[in-house]
Amino acid sequence: MKKGSARIGRLPRGCVLCEKGAKMVLLVTGRCDKRCFYCPLSFEKRGKDVYFANERRIHKAEQALEEAALMDALGTGITGGDPLLEVDRTADSIKTLKKRFGKSHHIHLYTAQTDTRKIRKIAKAGLDEIRFHPPISQWTRLAKTPYARAVMLSKEFGMTVGLELPVIPGRENDLVAAIKFANDACLDFVNLNELEFSETNWKSFRALGFDVKNDVSAGVMGSEKSALNLLRLQTDVPLHYCSAAFKDGIQLRRRIMRRAKKVRRPHEILTKDGTLLKGIVETDDSSMTAAWILKKFDIPGELIWSNPQKRRLEIAPWVLEEIAGDLDLPAYIVEEYPTADGLEVERTPLKRR
Repeated sequence: MKKGSARIGRLPRGCVLCEKGAKMVLLVTGRCDKRCFYCPLSFEKRGKDVYFANERRIHKAEQALEEAALMDALGTGITGGDPLLEVDRTADSIKTLKKRFGKSHHIHLYTAQTDTRKIRKIAKAGLDEIRFHPPISQWTRLAKTPYARAVMLSKEFGMTVGLELPVIPGRENDLVAAIKFANDACLDFVNLNELEFSETNWKSFRALGFDVKNDVSAGVMGSEKSALNLLRLQTDVPLHYCSAAFKDGIQLRRRIMRRAKKVRRPHEILTKDGTLLKGIVETDDSSMTAAWILKKFDIPGELIWSNPQKRRLEIAPWVLEEIAGDLDLPAYIVEEYPTADGLEVERTPLKRR
């Protein structure tokens, strides 16, 4: 597969849609009771009861419908924290998405919980695929833990069932044991994720002696090598290794490209990376500034847009480059993600005459 990812056997449906960038990411809560040292969740979300649809902070399931529509989502991946710690919110989200987009809207979910009442509830809500994420301490004895019953009942409820495991260097034997359990239990897949540095786990990683594998990756040295070795195991259960580069360079890039094509305005340029280029003029009165510029320079109205929330005026970059010297206001060419938070990638100041 691209960007160093690899597989043996069929990919689960959730991964197929993620590869297309066609899955909305729905974080129903940042709360989790497992405290895994490798958790990559950001400080903004980790341990907090927050609700996000992609990069948009939401407060009810109906708001997730808007975000899904803006990216033409074919499915949703429900994550956390642990979604089953807020099982009512999770079930409501599943029902709302299925009602709006139909049964074909594929929904998968990650959890470390084994409470069969909660699992039954999300299955009845319409969940298609469940991915169990057991703690490391249980990898070698999963058949003797509540996970054995949880995966069995999940299959009986009609869901696709798999394991989602981080590939931790030095824990290869434990991973082999977990894969053997998945094979013996006739699970549908095992996903092996490259361990990667984040703003919240790097201190733990450094304390354990982990380092990045190269200067351009957040992946942990040795994680990929171990994962590819695991794919050589003689097993019937499909195995899928997902690299850090694949998540960023394929899944995320394609997801934001889908959104960019829907939200791009006439004054913005869509780049090959799915970002948007635009000119901006910083002003406290964007409407008045827009009216003055339109009159003075005879610019087509669709190439200028007032953005009072960000206290700026947005103008087609090729236009602003021509007129910036005649403006007595700070002007820039900026590159931003087409996401709800509009994360800025780069800005270049334009000189005044």
